[in-house]
Amino acid sequence: MSRDFFDLASLQEGFDVELKTARGKSGKGELPPGSFWETYSAMANTEGGYIILGAEETRNGVLFHDLPDRQKIIQDIWNSLNNPNKVSVNLLQNRDITPVHVEEKTVVLVRIPQASRKQRPVYIGQNPLMGTYRRNNEGGDYRCPPDLVKQMLGEQANDTRDAVILEYYGLDDLDRESFRIYRQQFSNRKPDHPFNECNDPEFLRQIGGWARDRQTGKEALTLAGLLMFGKFRSILDAVPTYIVDYQERETPETRWVDRVTLDGSWSGGNLYDFYRIVMKRLSSDLKVPFQLKGDERVEETPVHEALREALVNTLIHADYSGSCSILVVKRPDLFGFRNPA
Repeated sequence: MSRDFFDLASLQEGFDVELKTARGKSGKGELPPGSFWETYSAMANTEGGYIILGAEETRNGVLFHDLPDRQKIIQDIWNSLNNPNKVSVNLLQNRDITPVHVEEKTVVLVRIPQASRKQRPVYIGQNPLMGTYRRNNEGGDYRCPPDLVKQMLGEQANDTRDAVILEYYGLDDLDRESFRIYRQQFSNRKPDHPFNECNDPEFLRQIGGWARDRQTGKEALTLAGLLMFGKFRSILDAVPTYIVDYQERETPETRWVDRVTLDGSWSGGNLYDFYRIVMKRLSSDLKVPFQLKGDERVEETPVHEALREALVNTLIHADYSGSCSILVVKRPDLFGFRNPA
């Protein structure tokens, strides 16, 4: 972060900035024992951010406080980060905690990176159900309800499973047309990207669909690669409970009038094919008002973007080893998305 960040005209608390006085009883500086770690957990579990120790927001702008005991504050942060009884994971490196001079005073700037799916939930203490926080849009920290914590734990497990190397699964298990279309669309969107020069296994490796076991030297598809581009029967060999289902219904009570499921009527059966087909059907009736961006017409609306995000999240955050199917429903009154999380 540049020094411009500390311009008093622009600095304020918000979604990714938290100010804490951190003066302590002596006024020389002390790490807020509870609120600092709540914010650490909240920012790590959301989109990351910055904590400034030695600052507070007032009616007249930000007021900075000099912290003579700043080295003790920094040491207290490191001691707690490396104590598994205090916090579940240490996300910080040395460069993430720095004393910063502003208005002839010295404050402490702490950068909190966003945790990966494998690292979430980041929680305080030893009980994730009680010590997991997230950040809200106004910049506050709130304790996550148990259902949200369990969802994070499930995504953590799914992320690990997705990277599993499937021994004896190779390029012959891919639906080559699905993979060809994906590579073509990738190239169209990013014509100068270096991945376009890779052969198929290397391209797959770069996007997480192919991996090599460094101990045995064996190479194969990952579960993520198979689910994304695999042939239907190959997917079922690896994940016998795999089911994806799209239904269009006229009312909540009626049966479907249009359906896409694993009935052999469409190519592949993999997630990429399912996404392409379903996204077209979800958006087929949406009105697109005439709007120009430069000399080109804008072909999508915020509703298109919201549907795409909902569908992608449904597919990538699912537990495909469960007994519940992926289900996407389109009705005149709603769009519904369900996955086994």
